[in-house]
Amino acid sequence: MSFGTHNVSEALPYRGSGGVSFGYPEGFTLMDMVPEEVKPMIHSHWSKFPPVNPMWHYILALFFIILGIFSFFGNGMVMYLFTCKKSLRSPANMFVVNLAFSDFMMMASQFPMYVWNCFHGGYWSLGPFACQIHAFTGSIFGLCSLLTLAAIGYDRYCVIVKAFDGGHISSGKAFIIILLCWLYAGAVSIPPFFGWNAYIPEGILTSCSFDYISRDWSTRSFGIFLFVVCYCIPLLIITFVYSQIVNAIRSHEKALREQAKKMNVENLRSNVDANKQSAEIRIAKVAVSNVFLWLLTWTPYAAVVLMGLFGDQNKMTPLVSALPGLMCKTASVYNPMMFAISHPKFRLALQEVAPWFCIHEHKDDDSKSSKTEAEGK
Repeated sequence: MSFGTHNVSEALPYRGSGGVSFGYPEGFTLMDMVPEEVKPMIHSHWSKFPPVNPMWHYILALFFIILGIFSFFGNGMVMYLFTCKKSLRSPANMFVVNLAFSDFMMMASQFPMYVWNCFHGGYWSLGPFACQIHAFTGSIFGLCSLLTLAAIGYDRYCVIVKAFDGGHISSGKAFIIILLCWLYAGAVSIPPFFGWNAYIPEGILTSCSFDYISRDWSTRSFGIFLFVVCYCIPLLIITFVYSQIVNAIRSHEKALREQAKKMNVENLRSNVDANKQSAEIRIAKVAVSNVFLWLLTWTPYAAVVLMGLFGDQNKMTPLVSALPGLMCKTASVYNPMMFAISHPKFRLALQEVAPWFCIHEHKDDDSKSSKTEAEGK
């Protein structure tokens, strides 16, 4: 270790003007912590900031390991149930399984490299090619999950709002929509390989992503493109379809109450209709909750990207840049719980496959339950 050349790999005791201190000598920067062969990969912006406390690397690595375990278990369970239970093989559940697959693969492609770098020096140590693969897979799987969420919302919109117009999605149409999600995600993720933007280390330098630090027009134009197609468009779609779902249910409930009042009865529904409406209301509530979580998860990252491209970069500290990206990974944990494991059909299947889960889901004995209930709810 040489303090004169600013070459250290970890915080150690050193003698300063006030005696012996623990940490990094004054003047050290984040860039001083990485080997010379790694520095060309890293934007010079990060040379403005001191090294983060090494404990951050261990905390974030532990957090990522926990996320990975829950994501693998939750999404793996959804895919397993879909393959072994014919009752779950509906067009609606094709979207749910695609979401589980993309979330599973996103975490599988991200957390091993991230954890490795956190425990091996606290910087990207796997080379430029691995950095590009890490960022590319995070982009394509993360964006595919976003688009699949929009597709799930569209499917619910067709079932609940357009039910009387024959709006149910067939298996063929569901497959085409899923294919379009993957093509869309790939089209957005490929340009950095050909010079429109680039994949580089970010934040505390243990992960890679798009370049949202450079201020040239190529980087800024791609950043604007990314913000529109990865944040604004999916947000507009899910906001529209879920607002229509809520309005349709409210209008239907209001009409039923008014008709019941005219007929001097308490309720116009049969038991089957009541169960159907109850399931639809449950799905609507879950959908609205997921939109709220979606906003909480992705808005901070979108804000960081815009700040890096157009705002005050002095506020773009390593942790400010790193934490929103880590928050995005939490979606792979709550998505399977929101859209699959919390749903009666999946819970019944899970109850049969893994009775030790202590799930007690009521099984509907009416074989002529509504079409809405049969199509993947």
